[in-house]
Amino acid sequence: MRLLCAPASPFSSKVRMAARHLGIELNEIHVDTNAGPAVLIDNNPLGKIPTLLTDDGEAIFDSRAIMHHFHRLKGKKLYPAKDGKRTEAEVLEALCDGTNECLLSIVYERRFRDQEKQHQPWIDRQWTKVSRTLTHLNAEPPKIGKKLHGGHFALASMLGYLQLRFEGQWEADHADLIDWARKFEKHFPDYQAMKPRQA
Repeated sequence: MRLLCAPASPFSSKVRMAARHLGIELNEIHVDTNAGPAVLIDNNPLGKIPTLLTDDGEAIFDSRAIMHHFHRLKGKKLYPAKDGKRTEAEVLEALCDGTNECLLSIVYERRFRDQEKQHQPWIDRQWTKVSRTLTHLNAEPPKIGKKLHGGHFALASMLGYLQLRFEGQWEADHADLIDWARKFEKHFPDYQAMKPRQA
């Protein structure tokens, strides 16, 4: 299978880590979404990453759809079997994915607009959402039991993206989340190599 992705993308990182955890081999193809390469546009009308291209010629997107595909592909090993625990994992994943959207909105606002055209109230609004999420998760970090699940990989990718793009802006007040990342790495030793990073 081929995965259209980018090293800095938190959504790509989540999927890549989950695949590694499950023993799924991926041929990673790095794409620039701003360039809109044909391999991406022809397979995903939204032109977004990650996009998974299966050996059967099927295109699967977005990251959560890919995660659920992996779950079915590998004998339902990526999400808890019990409904209550499954819901907890899915809500955590949704929260972290939504927070990553906020972080990306801030990055894009600063990257693609001249400084005098950047809308600071918009940036502040997104950061407020991020701060609420971090406060919420730091107060009661998700437990890591015997098995990692999709929500864990979503949180790990979110923290990795914060470290990459917002270093020094959040760590001081969220020591428990930093400790959570250390615990996650003990269960998933490839974290440092697979979290969001510069190409």
